[in-house]
Amino acid sequence: MSGNVQLLNDTLAAAKSEGRAALIAYLPAGFPTVDGGIEAVKAALDGGADVVEVGLPHSDPVLDGPVIQTADDIALRGGVKIADVMRTVREAHKATGKPILVMTYWNPIDRYGVERFTAELAEAGGAGCILPDLPVQESALWREHADKHGLATVFVVAPSSKDARLAEITAAGSGFVYAASLMGVTGTRESVGAQAEDLVRRTRATTDTPVCVGLGVSNAAQAAEVAGFADGVIVGSAFVKRMLDAPDDAAGVEGVRALAADLAKGVRGQA
Repeated sequence: MSGNVQLLNDTLAAAKSEGRAALIAYLPAGFPTVDGGIEAVKAALDGGADVVEVGLPHSDPVLDGPVIQTADDIALRGGVKIADVMRTVREAHKATGKPILVMTYWNPIDRYGVERFTAELAEAGGAGCILPDLPVQESALWREHADKHGLATVFVVAPSSKDARLAEITAAGSGFVYAASLMGVTGTRESVGAQAEDLVRRTRATTDTPVCVGLGVSNAAQAAEVAGFADGVIVGSAFVKRMLDAPDDAAGVEGVRALAADLAKGVRGQA
């Protein structure tokens, strides 16, 4: 069974052909429950997201800010397992036909087994993995199995990354490059900043792979701003906050759907 890296590539290319950036949503698996998380992912895609990153909740999430940490804690206390992450990918992809990636730190994959993880993710219809803490120079085993199973390997670059380092990272990755808009952890911010635009420019000088920007985007105006210079706009904390602030799970899912629709207008310049 081959994964859906080609679907991811085609989806990003289709957005570009429409003269717009892709909208990429992030939601953790198992939050607020496994079933509730699946409904939230489907709502984001139905609302207008082109791609979803499903987070694998982790007890020590170094890149994630307080909003996502809170959601991860709820999911972990609920007993979420890697099998639940795979189920989330499978059901969301089956329902929408859109590309779903998993965003995870390396330790859970290492413990689970690289071959087992990649085979199960491909079988579930996954498009690939975002691996924020896996150094490129230590990624050969992962990339071998990801390539074998038709999965993208998305690495994260940061404003601190030197040009030579950017070239090393982009040469090893596939699907898209995740450009962290600023140094620090995830979370909504008042502005996304000029650092992101400079990072996209420098990253593009090393690769034809799409460059998508995350960390800080929370509304349609910010999405439109980032869409002006990036191939994709990644939004996470704002979706999770809609779920956390909702009076019940059903309202949270509708909040996710509404935010996706609003952000979809932003990346199309209709905000």
